[in-house]
Amino acid sequence: MTSRVRNPMHVIFIHGPAASGKHTIGSELSQLTKLPLFHNHLAVDAAKALFSFGSPAFNAMRAQIWRTAFREAAAERISFIFTFHPEATVEPPLIDELVESVCEVGGRVHFVALTCAPTTVLRRIGEPSRASFGKLTDAALYRQLESQGAFAFPNLPAALLTINTDEHTADESAQKIEDAVRIANRDG
Repeated sequence: MTSRVRNPMHVIFIHGPAASGKHTIGSELSQLTKLPLFHNHLAVDAAKALFSFGSPAFNAMRAQIWRTAFREAAAERISFIFTFHPEATVEPPLIDELVESVCEVGGRVHFVALTCAPTTVLRRIGEPSRASFGKLTDAALYRQLESQGAFAFPNLPAALLTINTDEHTADESAQKIEDAVRIANRDG
């Protein structure tokens, strides 16, 4: 698989709150770079097929899928795009473990933070496209979960780039990410 964003093996780790545009931008970036998109919900949906979201078995299965994806892609030197919504059911050390599995083979992880206004999140939460991935689509439930600390997560490693998705389209965001990653990989 060819990519406009060249070696070394790398992961573009896109993170942000619910409805910030992770999947949409990740899809655009995948088309632009020809890198595969490993969307967070691929693991979430697999684990939800058997277990309740947030249960110990769900958390363990989701973590194992992520570990395997990162480790095996790194072993094969397959660069990819990963999306992540920081939330309390993820053990924070898991992120370090995922990064280490890439770094162990000389790869790099480029963190990209997406931001948007809370009102944007609430407006986008109910969009029909979110239902296709079994994503949270109820604004009232989102507000309840947020008030209960469900989205609490320690700071992730410093972002290569932060994009406010209120100010940039998905196409613009994908191009900004591709440019930043290309420069980071070149300057290495």
